[in-house]
Amino acid sequence: MTEKALRLGTRRSKLAMAQSGQVARKVTELTGRPVELVEITTFGDTSREHLAQIGGTGVFVTALRDALLAGEVDFAVHSLKDLPTAQPDELTLAAVPEREDPRDVLIARDGLTFTELRDGARIGTGSPRRMAQLNAYARNHGTSIEAVPIRGNIDTRIGYVRDGKLDAVVLAAAGLSRVGRIDEVTDFLSVDTVLPAPGQGALAIECAATHASLAAALAELDDPYTRAAVTAERSLLAALEAGCSAPVGALADLLADGQVVKEMRLRGVVGATDGSTLVQLSTTGPVPGTHDQAMALGRELAAEMLAKGAAGLMGERAL
Repeated sequence: MTEKALRLGTRRSKLAMAQSGQVARKVTELTGRPVELVEITTFGDTSREHLAQIGGTGVFVTALRDALLAGEVDFAVHSLKDLPTAQPDELTLAAVPEREDPRDVLIARDGLTFTELRDGARIGTGSPRRMAQLNAYARNHGTSIEAVPIRGNIDTRIGYVRDGKLDAVVLAAAGLSRVGRIDEVTDFLSVDTVLPAPGQGALAIECAATHASLAAALAELDDPYTRAAVTAERSLLAALEAGCSAPVGALADLLADGQVVKEMRLRGVVGATDGSTLVQLSTTGPVPGTHDQAMALGRELAAEMLAKGAAGLMGERAL
């Protein structure tokens, strides 16, 4: 008798289905059990509002979590950057697999890079974080861009460039990689130019806290370095009291001496969306060995950023 299939809750988008499918295969390899994808529509998928208007935090996650708590699915896969920073007690973040490339990328007309775009180029992004940093970069280099708020899936966004409505769009490298379209990128934006969203490029695998045996099996997919990095990034975000629609960028990366990982550097940025002001700081310390140490790293940097005026840049949506 074959074991009953595990039910994996996922959003319906092509990207969500691709990344959930990758996790499903790994879980089958680990457990020997088949995994079936259960498609769930979230509020963020059906609302036509811009994310900054609908509040950002949790709009792609709540329906999946409700299905977990109702026992309709056994586990769920999220893009980690969509998860609210507070973890509910009833759910376990069972695994954070090794992260994909966290960078933002540009897909521009005529194969152009960011610095090759014309002055006043129309660049599509629905992210205040990206707008703030791209505008600041343009200002610092004596040019300007027009950030155009857009939503929609990868096809829709790239379509705006192909149709000539926009000069370029900004997307996450990880998403394009997961759907097999990384070769369409015309420029990889350095993290020195645009810091990614906290947790960008990482996945979160969640299950009910009562499902201990499943949580233990899923934990085999966990990458401790990725988990430490994203925990520090999300701690920074939480300490700045920002939802995922706030203009906050953060990246924790490991500093290696040869093959030996010695330290973790955490960088954070918050900015006015017009790029007129950015508060950008970094801190370096030993690689966090525990959840609490990773949280402390994020809180410390957030405190420094708030002391430098970050609070005034969070906009009216900081709840």
